[in-house]
Amino acid sequence: MTVELSYSDEVTGLVARTEAFVREVVLPVEDANGGDIAVAGSDKIRVELQGEAKSRGIFAPHAPVEYGGLGLDMSDRAPVFEAAGYSLFGPLAVNIAAPDEGNLHLLAHVASQGQKEQFLAPLAHGDQRSAFAMTEPAPGAGSDPSALTTRAEKAPGGWKINGHKWFITGADGAGFFIVMARTSGAPGDRGGATMFLTPADAPGLRVDRHIGTLDKSMIGGHCEVFFDDLFVPDEAVLGAVDEGFAYAQVRLGPARMTHVMRWLGAARRAHDIAVAHVARRRGFGSALGDLGMVQQLVADNEIDIAATRALLVRACWELDQGDAAANATAIAKTFGAEAIGRIVDRSVQMCGGLGVSDDLPLARLSREVRPFRVYDGPSEVHRWALAKRVVGAAKRAAREQAQ
Repeated sequence: MTVELSYSDEVTGLVARTEAFVREVVLPVEDANGGDIAVAGSDKIRVELQGEAKSRGIFAPHAPVEYGGLGLDMSDRAPVFEAAGYSLFGPLAVNIAAPDEGNLHLLAHVASQGQKEQFLAPLAHGDQRSAFAMTEPAPGAGSDPSALTTRAEKAPGGWKINGHKWFITGADGAGFFIVMARTSGAPGDRGGATMFLTPADAPGLRVDRHIGTLDKSMIGGHCEVFFDDLFVPDEAVLGAVDEGFAYAQVRLGPARMTHVMRWLGAARRAHDIAVAHVARRRGFGSALGDLGMVQQLVADNEIDIAATRALLVRACWELDQGDAAANATAIAKTFGAEAIGRIVDRSVQMCGGLGVSDDLPLARLSREVRPFRVYDGPSEVHRWALAKRVVGAAKRAAREQAQ
């Protein structure tokens, strides 16, 4: 078996241009605004940064070529997304931020041609943002999507949606929503969900309060959203009726990996800052970086960075082969989310008082990466699902041997 771990000249060139853009343009904006996108100006600064990214030919690297993107597959996205993630605002600047990146991926794979023109095209061009409305307050859908309570009832020419969502990232200012609603069955059933596309200004859709969270870099916040007899025409059903949970997997597996790519960039930035600090800061008769305990922190960061990249490479390769890659993505997401947290935390520790101050970006990086152990499935849920699949396979093998 041939194992190829190098990237093409086109991809390495794109990585270099993305790194330069982040260093020269994006990091100064992030640092000037403390990593808070609302303070920076939200959509105003988004448009400005994206305009510069377009002029440099690095915009929307994941989007289909026919919609102005660069058409990268999952494997080639990894180093590019990591380069963009070096700044908290980098993904937004090159149009690969969540939830837009995952929504674009979903639309590219499931949407009809008409839906692509209406929704995917403006998203790929940066003319609109989007939101993915699935998560609900208890007892509704959260880590267990089968608990879905938002319901769509058939009406003449379409559907009427009623329900309550929350923690909907990017909802404030989104141009359109992908809404997950139950069209058959009852909460707890594994099927019966459907995805719907709707403009954000449709009557019956209301974006309510921003829910305060640790992270501040996600444009449009994390909001409560209410649906009161929201009418959605039949042609706005995304894919097939009652197949929403299956389509969710088209989105969520790759989206978990792109989250790892972006946050790995942020963790690498934290590590670079810490290593530069311990190389020059002196204490106890030597540079801090010459002390064994500090060297262990540096080495453990290097190990976590390398291991996260390796797991990403494996998972992305499986996805590019058309595999669901359920185990590989669960492993990479769980390990990556926890490793990224460890990397940033060690970096804070190496910088001492500076690490927890606003004089370095480490405190805000720590604030931003912590929710990743919850977003896109808590680590505990991924471990449970992984173990369930492994044990289930062992049981099936035992039954086959017994026959």
